[in-house]
Amino acid sequence: MTSDKEAPRTSVGRSRDSREGAGWSCQQTGSFEPSMRRELENYMPRQGWERHHSWLNRNRHFSWLNPLTWWGSRNDVIAHLLTDPINEERHRLISALLKRDDVPKDFIIDRSELESVTFIVLGDTGEGDESQWALVPPLSQHWQDTHFMVVCSDVIYPAGDVNEYLQKFCVPYRRYQNPIYAVPGNHDWDDGSLNGFMVHFCDAEPSSERPPGSSWILRHLWRKPAKADPELLERCRSIRPERSTHEIEPNFKQPGPYFAIDTGPLRIVGIDTGITGKLDYEQGEWLRRVSSSSPKPKILLTGKPVYVDNEYHPGVIDGSTTTVDQIVSDPEHNYKAAIGGDIHNYQRYPVKVGNRTIQYIVSGGGGAYMSDTHRIPKVDVNGVDEHDFKCYPLRGDSLSIYSRAIDRRFFFGLGLIYIPPDEAAALMGKRLGIDPTRLTAQRREPRRRKTLVAKLPFLRTPRLFRGRRFLAPFFYPFFSEVFDWDEPPFFKSFLRLEATKNKLTITCYGVTGCAEHEKNPPKEDHIEIPLD
Repeated sequence: MTSDKEAPRTSVGRSRDSREGAGWSCQQTGSFEPSMRRELENYMPRQGWERHHSWLNRNRHFSWLNPLTWWGSRNDVIAHLLTDPINEERHRLISALLKRDDVPKDFIIDRSELESVTFIVLGDTGEGDESQWALVPPLSQHWQDTHFMVVCSDVIYPAGDVNEYLQKFCVPYRRYQNPIYAVPGNHDWDDGSLNGFMVHFCDAEPSSERPPGSSWILRHLWRKPAKADPELLERCRSIRPERSTHEIEPNFKQPGPYFAIDTGPLRIVGIDTGITGKLDYEQGEWLRRVSSSSPKPKILLTGKPVYVDNEYHPGVIDGSTTTVDQIVSDPEHNYKAAIGGDIHNYQRYPVKVGNRTIQYIVSGGGGAYMSDTHRIPKVDVNGVDEHDFKCYPLRGDSLSIYSRAIDRRFFFGLGLIYIPPDEAAALMGKRLGIDPTRLTAQRREPRRRKTLVAKLPFLRTPRLFRGRRFLAPFFYPFFSEVFDWDEPPFFKSFLRLEATKNKLTITCYGVTGCAEHEKNPPKEDHIEIPLD
């Protein structure tokens, strides 16, 4: 684990500049794996440690190939295809929270004393293996002067289990002792009733009850929350003391699954999109209220991004004709950016709304498997074209890393279908009709065999699936989740946001897992937004 001492902020070359910046030429693997072993050994309970240590040595990689992983997250399939009780369950949770004395009005955390504010946003974190721990050293170099962090979607995989927070949240981020807030994702709801999230972020009492409902599906198939282990809870709360001892003032704590943070220069609004991406009517009215009650510039944090993979998802509000994006794009509400998780990479769409631009960002590279970018089509959505669009990893790097993963999984690592980075970038340039970003790739002509390899259905979206998003759940999970890897380059990312009275800056840092990038992670994207 790197030191928590302040490090220089000079950034190394990014992936757009060189293969080295992308992590293809790691001089040495970073310190994350020995740190992971040491930290877990120190903080996991001694009782049962022998079993945990055996798991760490033989089967430490989180895997979606395990049938139990899919079964544990079955609520996701049930909510999409059969019945979705999330809105009713959220209403019950909110009603209980409103009865508490320590919950602030309209769930607004008051940090207005901050004349300027700096914070970290990272999405889709908690697989608990090397790909999550690889972010900790570079994060520790950039969280020193921040006021808080926010996890944007899917804190814990596969199903938000209350007992997995120690291993996958509290221990990895134990050195960060300022508040950590979170916006729940679909996998956090997969535990049955958002139980783990509510216990660890909102000080709710543990529950093991399924959402109330008379349907056979809810009574027999819907996963119910795991029974909380008191020892694991106590250890987690000793690491995150503000959650139990109230050493941090109550108004600094997270009041609910959706909330707002009022700082001096801007208001940060976080919404809970459940499993299917819908807001209940009550939350929709709350969103409209906190958006209109302050003239401050605003940022939306959401579990489901509005723009992603060249598609527009405005966000349904149950029982309302208004969408989430209509509230965000209303000029009176003064939103400057909307940041969503769920998809495990970085994307940015600067959308012109009237005479201003709103930055719509996907930030889901916080630790879980990487969602490929090489199947994102040439961008042409709502006035945003390929020239405006930014993504990390670059499409060529995405094609290359997945060809390597598939080659190792099915072809014994012989290189039969591996496409080197520059050839992959040249192939993507030809496919999309764009110039590769890196100069070395622009000079590279792909070999015919690699061109044929790139047409395999594993690496290119089959014609059957193009433009048919309803078919995607039956194909994409077989790709990104299955071909996960746990060694550099990882292509993970996090955001650092700094706001003053006059300016908001958003910087995306890439995480390769290479030792040479731990103290100075590549600065993959940087935006400056006027606030005055």
